[in-house]
Amino acid sequence: MTEHVETTRNGDVMIVRLARPEKKNALTSEMYAGLADALDAAETDQSVRVVMLLGSGGAFTAGNDLSDFLSNPPRGGEAPVFRFLRALARASVPLVAAVDGDAVGVGTTMLLHCDMVVASTRSRFRLPFVELGLVPEAGSTLLLPRLVGHAKAAELMMLGHFFDADEAWRLGLVNHVTEPDDLEPTLARLAASLAAKPPQALRATKRLLRGDPAAIEAAILAEAQVFAERLLSPEAREAFTAFLEKRPPDFSKGA
Repeated sequence: MTEHVETTRNGDVMIVRLARPEKKNALTSEMYAGLADALDAAETDQSVRVVMLLGSGGAFTAGNDLSDFLSNPPRGGEAPVFRFLRALARASVPLVAAVDGDAVGVGTTMLLHCDMVVASTRSRFRLPFVELGLVPEAGSTLLLPRLVGHAKAAELMMLGHFFDADEAWRLGLVNHVTEPDDLEPTLARLAASLAAKPPQALRATKRLLRGDPAAIEAAILAEAQVFAERLLSPEAREAFTAFLEKRPPDFSKGA
């Protein structure tokens, strides 16, 4: 894998942990590749009944590492980020996640592909794509309105404000909210319960709940095409530059 994506096993459960706490687990191309490899491995290993996705150091993930993103922009469908998003969309093995601290950008959109999510009381979620001159990804423009309705999805995606674990629970994005010390034990119990179920019945139920995977992949592709265009836009360039220079962006000159 990669030094920043740790993969271990606990019986039938594969544990995939983001391990870059000094950067709030901000995702690099190498980390996306490691995540994609882990999910691909879980799909081909029939002894894996459940995959647990975890952060570290009091954070789930701060989203993309913008410096790495600018140095290694995704180009084409085989870019590591798109490999990971396709692996999420195609996963037949149940995916569960524990969110502690910030889950920003893809840190929130990947949860839409998870079957169960537990969040700590100090968790914060955010979809700041528009603020960065970009558009949402991971099929979230299809999946989020399906979950919370168009109006709420538009609010979360267009305004991009933080929302807490209680709101995430009310919206149906997470199953349980716990204290930080109880977070991973709670998810481990859920994973163990799932792993004890008949595996083929579990995967078939997941497939039926998810609906048409082709529609999800089509949404991922459509988003990716616009995302790539937006990445080269003056708005995105100003947003990224302002972020790295720690100043407010100035969009007054238009696109």
